[in-house]
Amino acid sequence: MSRVPGGTSDVVVVGGGAAGLSLAYRLVETGVATVTVVEPPDGPLRPAERTWCYWDQGDKDGAGEGDFDEAVTATWPLLRVHGPDDGPLTVDPAPSRYRMVRSTAFERLVHDRLERSPGGRVLRATAHSVRDVPGGAEVRCTAADGRTLTLNSRYVFDSRPLRALPPARTQLFQHFRGWFVRTRTDRFDPEVADLMDFRVPQPRHGLAFGYVLPLAPDRALVEYTEFSRTPLTTAAYERALRHYARDVLRLGEFTVDTAEQGVIPMTDARFPRRIGAAVFRIGTAGGATRPATGYTFAAVQRHSRAIAAALRDGRDSVPAPHGRRALAMDAVLLRALDTGRIDGPAFFTDLFRRTPPQRLLRFLDGATSVREEWGIGLRTPVGPMLRTALEVPFLPRRPHPAPGTGKSPR
Repeated sequence: MSRVPGGTSDVVVVGGGAAGLSLAYRLVETGVATVTVVEPPDGPLRPAERTWCYWDQGDKDGAGEGDFDEAVTATWPLLRVHGPDDGPLTVDPAPSRYRMVRSTAFERLVHDRLERSPGGRVLRATAHSVRDVPGGAEVRCTAADGRTLTLNSRYVFDSRPLRALPPARTQLFQHFRGWFVRTRTDRFDPEVADLMDFRVPQPRHGLAFGYVLPLAPDRALVEYTEFSRTPLTTAAYERALRHYARDVLRLGEFTVDTAEQGVIPMTDARFPRRIGAAVFRIGTAGGATRPATGYTFAAVQRHSRAIAAALRDGRDSVPAPHGRRALAMDAVLLRALDTGRIDGPAFFTDLFRRTPPQRLLRFLDGATSVREEWGIGLRTPVGPMLRTALEVPFLPRRPHPAPGTGKSPR
């Protein structure tokens, strides 16, 4: 077994997705630690291009204010929700703006930053094992040329997807397929992002909605999304997308440039963040995905900053990506949706209608106060939610099947 030249660094990050690259970026940007990012070489193990979205809170505590401007594909100052029967509801969350980041542009930005840093590098290799060793941790991997390599570091942060999700009381999936479409005539308002459009047929269990992110008057990402227990087949997504694009949006003639598809866990499972004395999980595998919404990118940025601060201060513990109160609320909402006690389309539409935009975004990000959360709670179906809140602590956690396709967190 050979040693990688310069194979020792303070931190090894396994996986070059949103979580791994964000942490590497934060560590080299602050100078807290030297870092090696291990990414699969070109081939079937490298994921397809993905889209990540978040809202910038407009202050220094937002999701990386200004850090990733070069990788931002589009921004929208206005957000819109379509109820199943009501007219559209448009909200202005100023100073926040909804942002889209494409994975290829984000990877290029972070790789460039690592290349320019004396303490950062990217290694194209397939990681096989991660384990504690005296004085730190070790990653064994295979390089693109077949060499077996060993990396040693003080800490390892592993962002690879889990083979199976931990036991949970409730487990749903946010699963979707999207088309990047080009219309023959102008059909989109580039100022407005449609976050939830419930004017689509609803499944017998869970909920479904359209999602439209305009890139130009004649171009947009158009998605069909479901919150339910089981992902669909590609053919089923395609049928749903055709119906949404032609019969609901009435796009007229259009072409599909590219497509993307993904599955995001929505679960109240407990994700272990520490799996060894010097080995930690990050990203969706470490619980960064918000259970009730599927949003991950903004939480990953906050978590990356918190990890960098912990290393700077000499602490060997990793803080949780989400607070206990936010996770408890999400567990109640997931159970209420899964049991059908609340009407999903009506619940989310009313949430946007009755809650001030900035407060709503803070709530979705888990940054509201107890007083704000109490006020929001009183605007939800109190009876079903209270019944569910009393029930959840007594429900057993059980294993659930894992999704059959890869994830692409928002």
